[in-house]
Amino acid sequence: MTDFAQGAWTASLTPLNADLSIDLEAYLEHLRWLLDAGSAGVAALGTTGEANSFSVAERLEVIGALAKSGAPRERLVIGVGCCAAPDTITLTRAVLDAGYSNVLMLPPFYYKNVSDEGIYRAYAHVIESVGDACLRVLVYDFPQMTGVKIGAALLARLASAFKGIVIGVKNSSGDWAAIETTIAELPGFLVFAGSERFLLTTLRAGGPGCISATANVTVRALAALAQDWQTPDAEARQAAITNTRLMLEQLPAIPALKEIMALATGRPSWRRLRPPLVNLAQDDAARLLAQAHEAGLIEAVRCA
Repeated sequence: MTDFAQGAWTASLTPLNADLSIDLEAYLEHLRWLLDAGSAGVAALGTTGEANSFSVAERLEVIGALAKSGAPRERLVIGVGCCAAPDTITLTRAVLDAGYSNVLMLPPFYYKNVSDEGIYRAYAHVIESVGDACLRVLVYDFPQMTGVKIGAALLARLASAFKGIVIGVKNSSGDWAAIETTIAELPGFLVFAGSERFLLTTLRAGGPGCISATANVTVRALAALAQDWQTPDAEARQAAITNTRLMLEQLPAIPALKEIMALATGRPSWRRLRPPLVNLAQDDAARLLAQAHEAGLIEAVRCA
């Protein structure tokens, strides 16, 4: 058994106060809503959550707040990956001290063209330094952001060296062939797709599901498909989900999703971004919100 619930997970956004500090009240409210709305789990402090724009101290504050949230351990995974190993170790230990086990761990991402051996050593150093058998690591493979591609062979090596600790990967490459290959070559290894575009195909291939940014506003539809993916209408439901995803992908994802959240909740903290991210241009925001209304996204969040 693993400590990860299977299905459609949400990569959570992070609301910000006027001084660009984290609005913890809105954050925890959103976490509770996502879980109640059917999200299999929540990935906190990931790319969608602007984690690498926050200091270690700020991320520790979020981890402390999550510890008080009451979220079941199998329904929460917390991003800990930093360029500096001591920072990753500090955050990972904080997750464990908070009573959780699941971490989403980026490789060190500043240096490019590094070898598989280097990436292996980076993960090994963190895991061995933490030294806790309760740890569960989901490797975060996002080559468009990190410049590092993590293939099935490296994942197999990590899973073998750290049995029961390195238990899966979030593959955000957008490469279905890579996702499918990893599922096939590593039975029992949790291969989450980084987009709901691959939710149905991942489940059919034997994978656990997806971890999606757009689930912040589409969680109910994703949860329903993940629950009933073997029904005759699954293909049609996946097509509708994919069309919504493609509509949202026309604009930068985080500002777009925050626009929808801000309108739906009435909280200005949802619209704020940490630089270098910036808000959508006024015309783009108006067009997006009109499309979101038409797709029922605003109402889906309002009716939480």
